[in-house]
Amino acid sequence: MRTASISIRTEPKTKKQAEAILKHLGLTTSEAINLFLRRVIIEKGLPFELRIPNEESMEAILDSEFNRNLTTFKNADEMFEDHGIANK
Repeated sequence: MRTASISIRTEPKTKKQAEAILKHLGLTTSEAINLFLRRVIIEKGLPFELRIPNEESMEAILDSEFNRNLTTFKNADEMFEDHGIANK
């Protein structure tokens, strides 16, 4: 099979972290990129959703990142009760 080369630029930390995960999965970076490219062809686009979060979602993301407006619970039962969920 003939092959073509692709050269990409990424941050060293990103490369190192991705390679560690891929190694655990038994894949090389090249194999993972080939899988990604095949999925692009199958999906006729990116194999994941790209979107800008709506205002409510963005606020929740920022609250989580900056530890704002968060509620903590001592245990799961307390959380279920707070959310009105019956825990059986």
